[in-house]
Amino acid sequence: MSRGGSPAAARVSALPVTCCMLWISSFRHVFRNILCHVPLKSDSQNKYGLHMRKVNVSTLLSKMEENKASNLSVKRPCPDHGEDQCEQEHHKKTKLSEPSASNPSTFCKHTESIESGLQAVSSSQDENNGKSIVEEADAVLQEDKEGDGDSFADMMKHGLVEQDVGITKFVSIHEGFSGILKERYSDFVVHEINKEGKVVVLDDLSVPNDDNEEPSEDIFSVLSSQDKERLEDLQLFKNKEDSVMIEVVEDTKEKRTVIHQAVKSLFPGLETKTEEREGKKFIIAYHAAGRTALANPRKHSWPKNRGSYCHFVLYKENKDTMDAINVLSKFLRVKPNIFSYMGTKDKRAITVQEIAVVKITAQRLSHLNKCLMNFRLGNFSYKKYPLKLGELQGNHFTVVLRNITGSDLQIEHAMTSLRDIGFINYYGMQRFGTTAVPTYHVGKAILQNNWSEVIDLILKPRPGAERGYLVKCREEWAKTKDPEAALRKLPVKRCVEGQLLRGLAKYGMKNFVSAFAMIPRNNRLMYIHSYQSYVWNNIVSKRINEYGLKAMPGDLVLKGGTAVPIQGSDKEKYTIHDVVLPLPGFDVIYPEHKIGNAYEEMMAADGLNINNMRHKIRDYSLSGAYRKIIIHPQNVTWEILGYDDKKIPLVQTDVEKLEGVPLPKTSKDGNFKALKMAFSLPPSTYATMAIREVLKMDTSIKNQTQLNTVWLR
Repeated sequence: MSRGGSPAAARVSALPVTCCMLWISSFRHVFRNILCHVPLKSDSQNKYGLHMRKVNVSTLLSKMEENKASNLSVKRPCPDHGEDQCEQEHHKKTKLSEPSASNPSTFCKHTESIESGLQAVSSSQDENNGKSIVEEADAVLQEDKEGDGDSFADMMKHGLVEQDVGITKFVSIHEGFSGILKERYSDFVVHEINKEGKVVVLDDLSVPNDDNEEPSEDIFSVLSSQDKERLEDLQLFKNKEDSVMIEVVEDTKEKRTVIHQAVKSLFPGLETKTEEREGKKFIIAYHAAGRTALANPRKHSWPKNRGSYCHFVLYKENKDTMDAINVLSKFLRVKPNIFSYMGTKDKRAITVQEIAVVKITAQRLSHLNKCLMNFRLGNFSYKKYPLKLGELQGNHFTVVLRNITGSDLQIEHAMTSLRDIGFINYYGMQRFGTTAVPTYHVGKAILQNNWSEVIDLILKPRPGAERGYLVKCREEWAKTKDPEAALRKLPVKRCVEGQLLRGLAKYGMKNFVSAFAMIPRNNRLMYIHSYQSYVWNNIVSKRINEYGLKAMPGDLVLKGGTAVPIQGSDKEKYTIHDVVLPLPGFDVIYPEHKIGNAYEEMMAADGLNINNMRHKIRDYSLSGAYRKIIIHPQNVTWEILGYDDKKIPLVQTDVEKLEGVPLPKTSKDGNFKALKMAFSLPPSTYATMAIREVLKMDTSIKNQTQLNTVWLR
């Protein structure tokens, strides 16, 4: 990762997602607390004496992962031995879309939250956690020295493939071909489509004229070099003090104001206040985030004629939305809940989306561009309203598939089919976990009210890609059923397994429900939504297999948000693009043909009554929703590129456009061929499923790893 400069300069070459993204997702929480801002030199020897393509996987990941939100992602390298320190946002339920469908483009988003065993709890809990994260990092590093035994590819033999989760059909008839998705995270660029239908872009870094907080350049001279050094240490949590005192030598209100401005302009994230001690005036600078010993930040006045919400465009690289919000809130010394947005975006991608924040000036936000890496904020405006989840109309994707094997004619047929017909609206593989215990198994046990099975599924030993300490924790649990003994084997306790074991230690072995509730709510709900998605995928495959790509009597369509069955006389009025299928729940209807019966049969085989989806615990009651079975992408374009250097960028980002950085020249005569495609999708759909339709290729991590193990040699 770059030591500084723009996000564009910080982009690095990475292993193909098909080989390593699961590993990154599964262990992201630990590794991003080990080494921060270590430059990764692709195909050249770095300071660790390792070449990228020959590096041990666990060591490589410790360099690939960018710093966690609480580490502040500053544009400053950490010392070699320096110490450092998300809850997935759940979409509200509606009848028209599945409430917690992830943003449609990465292979492991929900895996990060559930099956990885490394899901962080809320930032407030992080702040109150007295145990040093460095101890956890040391445990992981020690394990790396000892080695993990099985290769990554061997461990992935136990993962899921598409057929396991009902993904079996295609709508196109072209011949498939292979390609590598997300070889670099910059090969996957997402731009939000706002509620007005406009693609959100970052193209203006200026601050609105009515924002009068801009300090003059000469105010920075009021701080001595020693003051600046102490303030920088305070900003980066490097000193042991809670505050820094700056004596006001020439005490006037104007002089104090200038010092206040200088501190907050040079060191975003610090708050200041004036105190009198022994007859002298001092400016006290402190980091408000988590510092309960200090007074709350003073409230700033807000112009009455200015909207209460500052809207801005957030450009981010290789970080998911919640982590990004946590970073911004840390620097601005505010709580994350004052931010609002229309949808969450992928981690392993470059994404651009609109954010709104309450009563934070554009000037303060703009200052973050000076100290945050892999972020850029711009297009500021003041409005009277926040943003709401689900308000977006969709996302526009620009995707590069590298090293493709298809002929130009094959590619033409594939992309034409995607443009004219679309793809089956399956839930992607990231919905179902990655180990030998799929998340939908846990969801099924929750709906069955079988709590001993829920606990066992989460904690029992299993083959697959897991860290050694987690394996030891599971083995201890299987042997002793002692939650405290199992916890002692687990250095990373802020994970699903750790939270559950803490709950069992707190509430005892006879109160599984309360123990399970120690896991963050959104993570718990993802289990049951995973089961809903599993049922839906299997049913839509049966529907396509039984009736093909025509609307049939008994199919469901939406009229004014209400699902109604197609009558025989109305059959010609509808196409396959109008047909929806329900996610099982207590407030939906089912198709009036054999597919309706298929729901009942499938769930009965799982011991569930489709006519009784209300759970004894309200959180786990499913009302259901409707989902279109075929998605027709909009604004589909494509281009075939030739290239020789595997590391060159093939998509020009918004930041590169702002900085006037041109794309490297490509040639159709290059040694490698890439397919660059762009398309727009509605919310709650998976871009990976669109790409699957183009390639006619299994998108599971298990399959992709086997195809690309050469990258791990």
